[in-house]
Amino acid sequence: MFSRKHVAILLAPVLSLGGIEAPAAAAAPACAAPVASTTRPGYLVADPACEPNGTPFTATPESTVHTGIRDGAAYRIEVPKAWNGRLVVYAHGYRGTGNVVYVDSPSLRAHYVAEGFAWAASSYQTNGYDVGQGVRDSYALIDLFRRVTTKRASSVYMTGASMGGHITAVAIEEHPRAFVGAMPVCGVLGDAELFDYFLDANVTAAALAGVGVEFPAAPDAGYADRWRAQVKRILPALGVATGRPPVLTDAGRTWSDVVERRSGGERPGFANSFAYWNTAPSSAPTADLPFLFGLYPGLSGGTAGIADGNLTDNRFTLYRSTDRLLPTAAERRLNAKVLRVAPTTGPSRGLDGVPRVDGRPSVPVLSLHDVGDLFVPFSMEQVYARRALHNGRAKLVVSRAIRGVGHCDFTQPELRQGFDDLVRWVRTGQRPGGDAILNRRTVAAADFGCRYTVGQRAAFGPAC
Repeated sequence: MFSRKHVAILLAPVLSLGGIEAPAAAAAPACAAPVASTTRPGYLVADPACEPNGTPFTATPESTVHTGIRDGAAYRIEVPKAWNGRLVVYAHGYRGTGNVVYVDSPSLRAHYVAEGFAWAASSYQTNGYDVGQGVRDSYALIDLFRRVTTKRASSVYMTGASMGGHITAVAIEEHPRAFVGAMPVCGVLGDAELFDYFLDANVTAAALAGVGVEFPAAPDAGYADRWRAQVKRILPALGVATGRPPVLTDAGRTWSDVVERRSGGERPGFANSFAYWNTAPSSAPTADLPFLFGLYPGLSGGTAGIADGNLTDNRFTLYRSTDRLLPTAAERRLNAKVLRVAPTTGPSRGLDGVPRVDGRPSVPVLSLHDVGDLFVPFSMEQVYARRALHNGRAKLVVSRAIRGVGHCDFTQPELRQGFDDLVRWVRTGQRPGGDAILNRRTVAAADFGCRYTVGQRAAFGPAC
């Protein structure tokens, strides 16, 4: 079903946005060497006038570009010569834990400029899953824009991808008067529930394979090797192997059913999505394991590398492989065997640790998500939608399902339509269409995601 070349092509959005740290390309002669951060000892800040691949960043004939470094973060600003007075602040995704920070441009850059919007982006002062710093540095761009350009934006939109979607959701709640609309895409809109999902996928795999696993509060230097050895006992029982499509056993098929329900519910294209993510390798230090197994929160003690304790919690999670009203005997056995983990901390109410997303937007939010994404799963959209509904803010949230299997796997027409519809919503007050992502039957329907998908992804499977 999937060749190594096919998997490499599909992983391109993950490499750019979602958490596999790619090596930096050699800098072109026109680019300055990274400079030491003035705010974060040990960090270097890459030249904001250059792209991550070492090529110079240049303005279009229709725009003016401003770049620089302020307070340990690189920034990039582009203003159309026929500026409409509005600004888009863009938040990038997770970039691993290296010590070099760099700024890049939003994928809708050309569209923003063509429509008269200015945009601004920051490298943030830090790497890692530091959402709070991302919020601080992104919000600071609003004042920085005024200082650098001597122009004040009449309105500001917030947008971001992957971890940048988490930053977007927190920013509009932390600064409700600063923004008029928001567009998170492939976003971590369920805050720590993302890490619960990583836990769920791994402990259910272990239970179904009959392999005992642990969840150390403070992993020692040898834990990654012990986990690797345990996973290599789990994989044959499931019919999964790194680098090639799975040939699922009965236990593997049950695991697939459990992961489907924990990642958004029964939905079209899931079999191909599950095969894709179990064919793809993880990143160092577990690059020899299938992708999901390298995300086990036990490898970091459940801290996501930034919280002051374990964020994950499955004490009361009922794992299901069917949608029957009552759990089956097999489901009860699974739930009796699965490792249970209690949290020692939770999402932060401020900007420390992993900030909580309350689901209390005060401005219109239009979001896009791939239904086959098993890195930042589709369930993140559902968590946010439920929170907004609980808080009486459902009318301010529109979610759109895209029929892709990758992470942040969107076409330009999909993104442009989303942004244009958000702007129209802000200007006219007329809420645009979306998908009923909380309706289980709608999500399970064969045509789910067809309405806003532009362009067929062969890897997804069934066409609309």
